[in-house]
Amino acid sequence: RGAVRAGAATSRLLVNYQEPYRSQILDYLFKPNFGASLHILKVEIGGDGQSTDGTEPSHMHYANDENYFRGYEWWLMKEAKKRNPKIKLIGLPWTFPAWIGKGENWPYDYPDVTAYYIVSWILGAKQYHDLDIDYVGIWNERAFSSKYIKLLRYTLDKHDLQQVRIIASDRLWEPISFVLLLDSELRGVVDVIGAHYPGTKTVPNALLTKKKLWSSEDYSTFNDEVGAGCWARILNQNYVNGNMTSTIAWNLVASYYEELPFGRCGLMTAQQPWSGHYKVEAPIWITAHTTQFTQPGWSYLQVDGHLQGGGSFVALTDGLGNLTIIIETMTHNRSQCIRPPLPHFSVTPQRATFYLKGSFYMVETLKVWHSRLGFESGNSSLFQQLHPVWKGSFSLDLNMNEVYTLTTLKTGQKCGYPEPPPPQPFPSNYKDDFNIRNPPFSEAPNFADQTGVFEYFINASDPGDHVFTLRQVVVQRPITWASDADQTISLIGNFQWVNMTVTCDIYIEKQRDGGVFIAGRVDNGGIYVRRTKGVFFWVFADGTYRVTGDLAGEEILMKGLSGVRDNAWHTLTLNIQGTSTSGLLNGYPLWENVTISEPTNGWAAIGTRSFEFAQFDNFHVEAS
Repeated sequence: RGAVRAGAATSRLLVNYQEPYRSQILDYLFKPNFGASLHILKVEIGGDGQSTDGTEPSHMHYANDENYFRGYEWWLMKEAKKRNPKIKLIGLPWTFPAWIGKGENWPYDYPDVTAYYIVSWILGAKQYHDLDIDYVGIWNERAFSSKYIKLLRYTLDKHDLQQVRIIASDRLWEPISFVLLLDSELRGVVDVIGAHYPGTKTVPNALLTKKKLWSSEDYSTFNDEVGAGCWARILNQNYVNGNMTSTIAWNLVASYYEELPFGRCGLMTAQQPWSGHYKVEAPIWITAHTTQFTQPGWSYLQVDGHLQGGGSFVALTDGLGNLTIIIETMTHNRSQCIRPPLPHFSVTPQRATFYLKGSFYMVETLKVWHSRLGFESGNSSLFQQLHPVWKGSFSLDLNMNEVYTLTTLKTGQKCGYPEPPPPQPFPSNYKDDFNIRNPPFSEAPNFADQTGVFEYFINASDPGDHVFTLRQVVVQRPITWASDADQTISLIGNFQWVNMTVTCDIYIEKQRDGGVFIAGRVDNGGIYVRRTKGVFFWVFADGTYRVTGDLAGEEILMKGLSGVRDNAWHTLTLNIQGTSTSGLLNGYPLWENVTISEPTNGWAAIGTRSFEFAQFDNFHVEAS
């Protein structure tokens, strides 16, 4: 219940935070009876492809390659478990490395290969990180294959992973519900039907399966007060209207550059590791209304949870005498989620009376926690403890846009830390020489890969200054989930940058048609990466160069001979000032005074012409 996930490269910047701020953010998310106190963490099984706001590296870039220390999802799961050993862990793939499909953009042609790949991730989580994965999904928001799901169950069981449950299909209620009713063997291996953005509704076939029904991805809404209203409403109404016993928010924490798609659609915001600034947004405390007073294994009571004056309530018990009631009175305009469209309804102030009967008649007192979202005034009251109510029955005067929790539990707390440092823009003078022998993470800080994967690399064959580099390692187009570009690209910096000088040492590894670029004023990423514009300075293994106004390389502003060759280090410098740009090669002017009009601002970036090995070193940007 009240669960959340990372995935889709949304926690990219979190790992770069310095202590104590990083641990504080993690406490707000995972520590029991502290903040959001999450019950579930759902992570992406990285597949080297664009999954909304970036790419996450695979544990197997190639068939004979296994590495269970790439990316940050292992670290995130361990940090969550450290704080809450009972947290449930879910893994779900968005993309897959190319070798899974043997040349086809499809993961089900060789279902035994795909099952082996997913099970290896689960085994690696246990072997290398002592993490027990509780649930695994099929393919995020894409087709499912009954044959593959059955084979996945067989492969899990073969490796003594009977405890790992299968969720399907992480898309819509249909056709998975209909297929489960027809196929008894499939029904025997799917444990949970997971639907995305169900709008609090389910379908008859899903109910007929008698499976657990989950909203396995929901929310996805800007984390202001309206986002908090959306979250409060669906946390209750997914059960009241749709019988869903778990709701999982995308995303866990907005820890990616805000100008990427779905900026700030996290339960809290932590997108400035360079300053240490983060913000505990209202959805954190809305989550706490449910998560601090229930646990996995609690049961919903069968009551009609619709309030007469609009709004809803749910009641849950642990079966041992504890009771928690959560009430929400969110209005239509103050609780709209980003999707699906919300049919009109009205909520009015009302007096609601609750009668405790049966085994709950003996409950002496209920603790009361209250939130009121204040939209115009800007002074929301979040997660405050009020006077308890007494046994038998009680009445509440409910206003609009409020959340109440009434509970027998005495453990709730609104904890906090001192204010973090104030926000600061990305440093205008930024350098990274990648000289790190044992990096804690496989990726360099603040670089946000949008197509391809850029990893720390030890270049043992180099006798001189380029032993430690950053290397692009995806050499075949992955089985995609979004429209990955045909070029690889990693972004960095401040989207508001206008004038900048970007310098980087580059090393083309691919002979003949290999190539790399550095870029400025880069205006797009995530699922829109194919349409990225900017100023791109390319050099190619055939000794030519180009300046283009787009990542696709179609808008050519200048071209000529450079003398650059593969398997040698060169230094590129891109200077952008106002409407003019120029480029240097190894410190000497190569082209000058090229006129540019659009875009007027954007990130810096590095990347390659195709899916190919290439190395980068001594990155430096000065900007304003």
